[in-house]
Amino acid sequence: MSKKRIVLGSGHTYTMEFTGALPEIATIETEENRLGHTSAGASLEYTPESYTATDDFGTVTKTIIIKEEALLKLGICTFNGSTLEKLVSTARVTTEGNKRIVKIGGLNNDNGKSWVVLFAHKDKKDGNIYVLIVGKNTAPLTLAFAKDKETVINPEFKAEPQDDEGTLIQYIEEIPEAEAAKASNESGEATDDGEDA
Repeated sequence: MSKKRIVLGSGHTYTMEFTGALPEIATIETEENRLGHTSAGASLEYTPESYTATDDFGTVTKTIIIKEEALLKLGICTFNGSTLEKLVSTARVTTEGNKRIVKIGGLNNDNGKSWVVLFAHKDKKDGNIYVLIVGKNTAPLTLAFAKDKETVINPEFKAEPQDDEGTLIQYIEEIPEAEAAKASNESGEATDDGEDA
């Protein structure tokens, strides 16, 4: 049944400063942590780089992954100066009276922060999908002001290992109750078989 699922629609992005431990989804997914409203959706890219060793005659080969990269690309159409602090590591935000001032630049101002980034795709019928990474924005900051188009920021968060296993991405999908029960039963049967062996 799950293989007939059609993923349709956009989602919402939430961020928190990464302090060494990943919070629960419910802790991340709050209005206070919303990065901004989404424009043109999001895309997740995982790119492995491999190396293949072979003998001179091409009769024996072995391929291994030697490098990997994961990027979460976003479009954000609602933001303020405080949003930029999460997208630019040299940004400093202060408030003076009725003005929010963001200073950007200066290599010595790099705060070194990494961010927990959660993209939540909501689906009442088939269950929600969550993409969870830890990383930093590596895309240039571009603010385009046009007379006939909204300003959209397009950050690209490059994933960093989020645990001791080197995990770059957590793709989490809710499973319908019937399917979850079936999977649980199959898992239990496999465990029983293993014990009997």
